[in-house]
Amino acid sequence: MRVARQRPLLAAAVAIVTLISGGAAAGAAEPAPVVVFCAPGNPGTTEEAQPTMDAFATAVSTKAGLAVAATYAPSEDAGVARLKDPDAAVAIVSLPFLLKHEQALGLRAELQAIPEGAGGSEQWSLVARKGRIAGPAALEGFTILSTAGYAPAFVRGPALGGWGRLPASVRITQSAAVLSGLRRAVAGENVAVLLDVAQTAALATLPFAGELEIVARSPTLPAGAVAMVGKRVPAARWTKLATALRELPTDPAGAAALAGVRMTRFAPLDAPALSAARTAYREAAR
Repeated sequence: MRVARQRPLLAAAVAIVTLISGGAAAGAAEPAPVVVFCAPGNPGTTEEAQPTMDAFATAVSTKAGLAVAATYAPSEDAGVARLKDPDAAVAIVSLPFLLKHEQALGLRAELQAIPEGAGGSEQWSLVARKGRIAGPAALEGFTILSTAGYAPAFVRGPALGGWGRLPASVRITQSAAVLSGLRRAVAGENVAVLLDVAQTAALATLPFAGELEIVARSPTLPAGAVAMVGKRVPAARWTKLATALRELPTDPAGAAALAGVRMTRFAPLDAPALSAARTAYREAAR
């Protein structure tokens, strides 16, 4: 049984979905941009995601008047590698991925990605066995499991920094197997699980939910972002692409394409919330 249906992104992200150039549009002097979606911890393979990616690419291409293709890569390393390729021009990524890699990859957030069920923002919840964790100090020697565990500074900073400083001994691990992590917590192991908003919503459906409790919540955070990669997209082309992304929900094909990747829309960036998350991340990464 899954705690929640994982959603591609983002992310973030929310899987890694990569929109790869299908070559220059007919008569165009410049190649179409490559957009990389990345949210490590989501399921699936490149081959399994391809039909959904093709539908998304077709909807974006129609709206923007640019040739766009799509593919999926299922890991953080694969996403980083793809964004380093010179034809990768735009990324749609989860917040943990953005905060961890934006400087090294030259990512510049421009829009906010809104996954299904997130309401425009994400709130992460730390779940542990009932009665075990009274505060951050009680996590001494614990392991925190999370789909965002590949970015420990995100867990220590934006997600849990407002609750208090985690002990240095806390081990933060990436894991999509949150259900087994929750079972371990109930069994008395030194394990806590950091859940995203969708996973938290499903917590009450578990037969052992009464033995768990949410001990801390993050502030509301952007779920994911659309970012330019360096200066690889000319301004006029980016304007077309950004407009196309924002207008996807306005017709049935675009709305269906968004639903295929479990997103609802692309919205103006919540710059203050992103700035606060960046500050918390950098402080935690020191």
